[in-house]
Amino acid sequence: MLKILFIGDIVGKPGRKILKKCLPEIIDAEKTDLVIANGENAAGGFGITYDVAQEILAAGVDLITLGNHTWDNREIFRVLEEEPKVVRPANYPEDTPGQGFAVVETAKGIPVGVVNLLGQVFLEPLRCPFRVADEMLAKIKKLTKVAIFDIHAETTSEKTALGWYLNGRAAAVIGTHTHIPTADERILPKGTGYITDVGMTGPLNSVLGIDPEIVITKFLTKRPVRFEVASGPKKLDGVILEINESGLATGIRRIQRFMD
Repeated sequence: MLKILFIGDIVGKPGRKILKKCLPEIIDAEKTDLVIANGENAAGGFGITYDVAQEILAAGVDLITLGNHTWDNREIFRVLEEEPKVVRPANYPEDTPGQGFAVVETAKGIPVGVVNLLGQVFLEPLRCPFRVADEMLAKIKKLTKVAIFDIHAETTSEKTALGWYLNGRAAAVIGTHTHIPTADERILPKGTGYITDVGMTGPLNSVLGIDPEIVITKFLTKRPVRFEVASGPKKLDGVILEINESGLATGIRRIQRFMD
């Protein structure tokens, strides 16, 4: 039996701060075998840098996934070239720098495959995530029975459809991007753990991690504004997955932590 923690989108310095504070306690209390986190907002709310990636990994995360803000920071090319524990969406063109999936070995010596996908609806018109999921699964299944998918997408329908598409073939399909944890975690009939959105790790009093006043101004004036990560209390959202020896889920539950 494996216990895997998936942490929702880390937003800026507040997200990294609560991650460093709470992750060791969670790992100890839950006896997790692997920690995955989405880090596409980890550097100032947009993208990731090499130093930020190292900070997240040093905090106890084993693998970082990305999303639609992958290219927002110029350092991403160094990250993708030098850090094998960071994966970008697999449905970018084949000659794109970096990797769309990785296989990570747990302390128990069990390999776990992790795939990052970007949705198509209201986002970049990349390759079909469903067809790319099939390609990635074929590669992973040659190396391990355990495959976890991070579907970074805008709409609940696209995420849910991918969950059903991979039902019985993947250990879990975890939704990211919209930063609000959904209450639909479940084990699909053929053994795939699923949640539409795992949530966010960052400022509690915010609009998806951004200072509320700035976002309200944008809605009221329709003018461009400079987004800034909010301050104040922080929260960590995640899910704990339990995976059996067949590579399918037997449990999924949400967890949250808070700090001032």
